[in-house]
Amino acid sequence: MTEVHPGTPARFRSRTAWSLAVAVGFAAVTGSTGCQKLLFKPDDPRTQFEVHDRMRQRYIPIEEEDVFGEPQPALRARLSPDA
Repeated sequence: MTEVHPGTPARFRSRTAWSLAVAVGFAAVTGSTGCQKLLFKPDDPRTQFEVHDRMRQRYIPIEEEDVFGEPQPALRARLSPDA
């Protein structure tokens, strides 16, 4: 026979049910307190090379949109001899 503790609600008489309820409650609290703002801004430079290029007004974007509007690497702009 299982032990019944006086402070345990009637619906949680089983140890597994009580453990499951505590785990679900902990997961709900942890999941609802996620990050509120982004750690890095999307327009912040990612490397020291981007900082160097932006300071000298030579920044070339990493991605560009193709004819369908999908982002793709801007290889032609970044690898041209003018850059």
